[in-house]
Amino acid sequence: MSLQIGIVGLPNVGKSTLFKALTKIQVDASNYPFCTIDPNVGVVPVPDERLQKLADLSHSKKIVPAVIEFVDIAGLVAGASKGEGLGNKFLANIREVDAIVHVVREFSDKNVIHVHGDVNPKTDIEVINLELMLADLQQIANVSEKLSKKARGQDKTAVAELAVLEKMKAALENGQLANTVELDKEKELPLVAHHHLLTMKPILYVVNVDEGVTVSKLLPEAVVISAKIEAELSELPEEDAKVMMQELGMHETGLQKLITAGYTLLKLQSFLTTGEDETRAWPIPQGTKAPQAAGVIHTDFEEKFIRAEVIDWKKLIEAGSWSAARDKGWLRMEGKDYIFQDGDVVEIHHS
Repeated sequence: MSLQIGIVGLPNVGKSTLFKALTKIQVDASNYPFCTIDPNVGVVPVPDERLQKLADLSHSKKIVPAVIEFVDIAGLVAGASKGEGLGNKFLANIREVDAIVHVVREFSDKNVIHVHGDVNPKTDIEVINLELMLADLQQIANVSEKLSKKARGQDKTAVAELAVLEKMKAALENGQLANTVELDKEKELPLVAHHHLLTMKPILYVVNVDEGVTVSKLLPEAVVISAKIEAELSELPEEDAKVMMQELGMHETGLQKLITAGYTLLKLQSFLTTGEDETRAWPIPQGTKAPQAAGVIHTDFEEKFIRAEVIDWKKLIEAGSWSAARDKGWLRMEGKDYIFQDGDVVEIHHS
């Protein structure tokens, strides 16, 4: 499963510094056959304390974490929806990602001029949101023109699709993102999902702050990161980085917080497999049933799925081994309707 998060922001907010720090986090390319990708895409591991504990239990030869792809998208300026700056490239790139991390600036540095002259993260957000909304309105206008011809010919699907697009148009014209419009997930959402409207994508706000700042004054709900500190940490050997973090009173890096928040933003969770060869986290969408989850391991497993042996990772650690868990009766046999839970450790039975 390859899902991408686009990192966006105005010029000089620290977006590229953050991306460079992210891409210095190493993953074993041999575990990911499609890891050789464009220079502006970084494949980063999702922090998961469960993997080392399970690997120790199973004496695994290697650990394979779940990963996320982050895409460094060209900086945006006002007027991007009309092609200003790298506007067209920005909009084309952002349309292809699954979610957005929007970096805004709250750090103070006289040597780094803010593109609008005033450091205000809320203004940064308004500028980019406006460009995304204008681009979406233009796309809706183009699509609606084509659909209207079909609707006049009594095409019921076209009529229904137009109705949903009108809802989104009204919201956008009122200054609201398309993802704020409540849609029926079975009837309405499938009609418009293929248009990939920019403001339909889930968004995570990241505030780039000065060293020592832990909470944003203007965006308390955002992920707070000092891109400068993260860049310094990423350059250090692991032990030196730990010492620096202790001195700064950091329990985890800002990048770890960002990656974890990104995983949640994509509505992903991990089930786990463990053995002597490897302990591995497998990313799946929340709500995935057993056969489809098994298919993430190997496509044949979905079609030939019989059942899954399942145990929560904490219970497996408590038992001490897979065989001990079986003796205690803690392993569960789950069928095709079972919905995998985050932290399930599984063995797939297939024909």
